[in-house]
Amino acid sequence: MSIAEQFETDDIHPIDIVEHLAEYNEWDFDRVADDQIAMAVEGQWRTYSITLAWTGFDETLRMICTFEMEPPEERLPALYETLNRTNDTCWAGAFSYWPEQRLMVYRYGLVLAGGQMAGSEQIDRMIANAVTAAERFYPAFQLVAWGGRTPADAMQVAIAEAYGRA
Repeated sequence: MSIAEQFETDDIHPIDIVEHLAEYNEWDFDRVADDQIAMAVEGQWRTYSITLAWTGFDETLRMICTFEMEPPEERLPALYETLNRTNDTCWAGAFSYWPEQRLMVYRYGLVLAGGQMAGSEQIDRMIANAVTAAERFYPAFQLVAWGGRTPADAMQVAIAEAYGRA
């Protein structure tokens, strides 16, 4: 039985759905407030911090997926160029770098205007897409920040399709 079949989502708060998903997937999570939840999701490269927050005012479920990154100051222009190239390939969500917090951030907002409700499969896909994007572009960010590679060169790693595992 899938997580979507385990409960009806017609009248469930979006953050309640996220909490059910976190429990189902055995992710560490903390219900920060009625409208916000933070969790840790394990990826291949690292553990990602994911926060989802519901804003009733504009009926948007906001998600941020972060990981720590402390690139050398002199590599920031190349990293920002890599972010621009990355965002050109991302159709849902976008990356940015928050230097004060030393965090790479993937952001996405699901607008549910007119009283629409998000289903568990939709929210699960949101979270999966964030982790997939972070996993896909993490090596490119690393190559630019610490490998001395050009943004165009580093992006070839993210764009190339991997088949199998070494």
